[in-house]
Amino acid sequence: MVKNYFNFRNQFIALSTIALIGFSCGGEDVKKEENDTQETTEPNKNQAQLMEIDGKLFSIPSPIQTATLIKNSGTNYNKGMLNIPSNVTKYSTNFKKAINLGVYGADLGYVTLYDQTQDAISYLTAIKSIGDDLGVSSAFDMELVERFEKNIGNQDSLLALVSDAYKSSDRYLKNNQQNDVGGLILAGGWIESLYFATNAAEMTKNADVIKRIGEQKTTLSNLIKLLTPFYSKPEFTSLVDKLIELDDLFSKIEITYTYVKPTVDAQKKTTTINSTTTVNFSDEQLKAITAKTLEIRNDLIN
Repeated sequence: MVKNYFNFRNQFIALSTIALIGFSCGGEDVKKEENDTQETTEPNKNQAQLMEIDGKLFSIPSPIQTATLIKNSGTNYNKGMLNIPSNVTKYSTNFKKAINLGVYGADLGYVTLYDQTQDAISYLTAIKSIGDDLGVSSAFDMELVERFEKNIGNQDSLLALVSDAYKSSDRYLKNNQQNDVGGLILAGGWIESLYFATNAAEMTKNADVIKRIGEQKTTLSNLIKLLTPFYSKPEFTSLVDKLIELDDLFSKIEITYTYVKPTVDAQKKTTTINSTTTVNFSDEQLKAITAKTLEIRNDLIN
């Protein structure tokens, strides 16, 4: 079922496993949200970071972009929506462990944003368990858990600790050329984040959330390109085939990007992005994407 996606080797930024909505890559113009304001001196945790990997330009959202958007849409904390930490004991293959490291990363970002710190510790412990099995335990050691516990009540510090852990994991995987594991973590985080967004859209009909879902059209295409080099491995075959089915649904979405020159305030050291993105797709298309996302996500966590 694999389409003619060209192969390219890629590294991933594991930080983005927590919330990957908005990702774009590879020779395309990096698109920013309308009226987004960026500090030119110190990056904001809510803003995308630009990374150049193997000559490709990536826009990597911060760990909490999607979760923030969902929370702002008016949805309450929903613990039942998450992959329960105790499921960690049933993941026996490296494929399942890597995928669910990404899933749990997205869950950790979600519970942290909603100030559910006790749940966050449970997810951090589950992540450490999988990290031990995958050989990235140095990123999730007990010192990190202790630092997390000491910073309960300080959301910014907790989110910074989560980011530090995933950056450390990313460095390890890069240095050890584990691109397949990295790609799976990325995929797990993206699927879980999309699952959050489709749930929020179904409950609230929030226009911003629906727009963010539609913007994943490019992200999904790039994710498939990332995983295609490992297509010959049976578990990858099934995952890529399902993502291609999802991509077929996304392909019907119309996205129009209008460039408007950014406004620079040298005194305040800020740049305001004025370009706009228009996303058009029907309720039926959204329902189909929601159903397929749920199907893929449930297959990955069970």
